[in-house]
Amino acid sequence: MPRPELQQPECTEAAKKMMEGFKSDVLDEVRGSLIAHKIVVVGMSQNPHVKRARKALDAAGTTHHYLGYGSYVGGWKERLAVKLWSGWPTFPQVFVDGHLVGGANEIEALIADGGLN
Repeated sequence: MPRPELQQPECTEAAKKMMEGFKSDVLDEVRGSLIAHKIVVVGMSQNPHVKRARKALDAAGTTHHYLGYGSYVGGWKERLAVKLWSGWPTFPQVFVDGHLVGGANEIEALIADGGLN
């Protein structure tokens, strides 16, 4: 079931312009990485779930590209832009072949099921 979203006509033109340009450089970097790499992990430092997802991929012998945006004390705007774009509320955000898989739990399950082979 799709999550509810505010309809675009309910936004002013100024709000639409702000939303379209919000941290577009970060989103360009993420989208470019999804094209260039089979597996991309988007995360932040100090987050144990990001470390867990990356460790699971390393243990499986799976190469991945990592994009880190700040920590608990900084980089929140960059992370917010990624969350708004993807619709996934937490980090890490793991993408396989350009598709959002989910976070650490989901990538561990995919590895266990042999879904990355």
